Amino acid sequence: MLRKLDHNNMGRSNLGWLQSLFHFSFAEYYNPENIHFGALRVINDDLIAAQTGFNMHPHQDMEIISYVVDGELTHQDSMGNKSTITRGQVQYMSAGTGVYHSEHNMGDNTLRMLQIWIIPDRAGHTPHYGDFRFDMEARHNKWLHMVSGKEGSAPIQINQDANLYALELDPGKEISFPVKEGRQAYLVQIEGSSTINDLTLNARDALEIVEEDIHIKANDTSHVLVIEMVKL
Repeated sequence: MLRKLDHNNMGRSNLGWLQSLFHFSFAEYYNPENIHFGALRVINDDLIAAQTGFNMHPHQDMEIISYVVDGELTHQDSMGNKSTITRGQVQYMSAGTGVYHSEHNMGDNTLRMLQIWIIPDRAGHTPHYGDFRFDMEARHNKWLHMVSGKEGSAPIQINQDANLYALELDPGKEISFPVKEGRQAYLVQIEGSSTINDLTLNARDALEIVEEDIHIKANDTSHVLVIEMVKL
């Protein structure tokens, strides 16, 4: 089963310093029929103005992944971590029993990032932070496996049976992705345009995939993210 989600129909917020596109119900955007997709609870496509950001605030019992599209993201938390990542790189925080953190754009240009929340396999994990500086070339015309569950082999491991893959596909190039029985996936067309099976996705569109393999053809340079997970 495939279901395309046009970004023009997604939730939106404009606070001046922050412009957000909400894939799921979040903040002032509430749709009772669009709360989550399996364990995937939040994808916010955020544009954060230079020298602004989210000040210290709490989280609990959530696996939080930040993927930078453009600009730079600086994270700081109550566990003593402070780190900055740039395009194609990832920060991960397991909020567990509770943690405070901030996220700021300390650079001179607008930051675009995807903030992804995944519901953990249980409550009460010990809080943890990590980041990984993936090279953009590592996803050039091939899948880059960035995140897996604890039983997986990706560089970043979270407390849920879920995997994150990134891909940057040259125009005209094609690639497949399997979504097996008992699995589902959510694809974000971050940049560019793709034809996936018989559907065309433009920048910022998304696709729900349930137990169906997909075949992607890049219409132009196509940058996508896939969150693959156990079907719930």
